Amino acid sequence: MTVCDFLIIGGGIAGASLGAELSAHGKVIVLERESAPGYHSTGRSAALYIENRGSPIVRALVTASGSFFRNLPDGFSDHPLLLPRGMLIVAREDQLPLLEKQAMAMAAPASARLDAAGIRTLLPVARDGYAVAAIHDPGACDLNTESTLRGYFRLLARRGGCVICDAEVTAVARDGKSWRVNTRHDTFDAGVVVNASGAWADTLASLAGLPPLGLTPLRRTVALVSPPEGVAVEHWPLVIDAGEQFYFKPEGGRVAICPCDETPSLPCDAQADEMDVAIAADWLIQATTIDVRRIAHRWAGLRTFAPDRAPVVGIDPLAEGFFWYAGLGGYGIETCAALARLGASLLVSRAIPADLAARGLTTEALQPARLRPG
Repeated sequence: MTVCDFLIIGGGIAGASLGAELSAHGKVIVLERESAPGYHSTGRSAALYIENRGSPIVRALVTASGSFFRNLPDGFSDHPLLLPRGMLIVAREDQLPLLEKQAMAMAAPASARLDAAGIRTLLPVARDGYAVAAIHDPGACDLNTESTLRGYFRLLARRGGCVICDAEVTAVARDGKSWRVNTRHDTFDAGVVVNASGAWADTLASLAGLPPLGLTPLRRTVALVSPPEGVAVEHWPLVIDAGEQFYFKPEGGRVAICPCDETPSLPCDAQADEMDVAIAADWLIQATTIDVRRIAHRWAGLRTFAPDRAPVVGIDPLAEGFFWYAGLGGYGIETCAALARLGASLLVSRAIPADLAARGLTTEALQPARLRPG
């Protein structure tokens, strides 16, 4: 039997970042069911850092994570994590009220309103007669997912923690003052079990004898298409429809397209749906002059949400030492730095860090008890 202070189940960005933070306070082991960490949602993320999107909770966590991403600890990564991208929220004539609503919610003073000519300046392939207005946020960035995940596991190892792959959990039970967790090959004893298993979070809770919280995995599809021949795309911004029906962005010399689908799914190795790919391609054809002739690549990932769409972070009131760290939706990577500090602080000192509390984050808004009536 292997003994540790914190046993984290799930080797995506949630488990990696929280594990690195907790490893400063005790022995940490991260269990990953797949042969490599970050296989599911983390490895399939669009990897964007946008301070002007999402709920107030998400915005607070994204903004608070920015200082970490811009000022990395020594040895965390050989490359910058954030690369300037910029964001255009575009609107057709009938979507102008939606664009106005988006503008009112945006806090960044650097954002600017553009007309059709201004849109074409930033996006030369914009189709005449489609978008008539836009909001430009130059602060949006691409976020290097692979380097972020590797950096946190590197930090975890430096502090004495480790990640074990091919470690699907088969049993979880309270044993006196600790938790006993079985995988197909090993048994672990831990004072705290952290449920960072993403789409499988409710499944893991049931395995531990706890009622689920109603977390729902939602499938999202992305595909890659080629730009017009001879057209360089690397400086194009991320483009989001004001009605949030599609987005597209440069990706490795091609254009990544997404229909912003949210199809409920069982926890699984998600696969792209052909209809969703076709819908994304149709939106791109309507909004731009790109002629989509072939899909170069397609994939899908699961974004898991609580019913109120806020993260679930805290000890389960029905089980001492069972810590929920789930329901991060599509924001797990861009919020990871602040959320990991918050989670570690709740486990170690039972309090939210002062700088995050000052941004309006509360235990009541995050704790799992809010999702269980009574």
